[in-house]
Amino acid sequence: MGIIKVENIRVFAYHGCLAEETKIGSDYRVDLKVKANLQPSAKTDKLQDTVDYVLLNRIIKEEMAIPSHLLETVARRILDRIFNEDQLVTKASVSVSKLNPPIGGDVEKVTIKMTDTRKN
Repeated sequence: MGIIKVENIRVFAYHGCLAEETKIGSDYRVDLKVKANLQPSAKTDKLQDTVDYVLLNRIIKEEMAIPSHLLETVARRILDRIFNEDQLVTKASVSVSKLNPPIGGDVEKVTIKMTDTRKN
């Protein structure tokens, strides 16, 4: 087994329950960790034998572009797509952080983390 991390993906998006959040948008940070068998690719040196982190980054950017009220919804969509589009991934954890959230205080970020395992 092995782990691939794609960290500190910066995205501007329009998530939130407040009307202002869906109009003016906000900065977000996404961190992803996936577990997969990396031994075959270590031997073959071929991209087709591993998890393509370019695909992972694209999935995150595309799902972050779809406005949602809750970060939990966005995280669930990201996990679902990863398991649907890359059969090598056996487990994945995604953290979605809203930077400088409008919650009436000096708060750097609010983060939700969701983890799931492939069901086969």
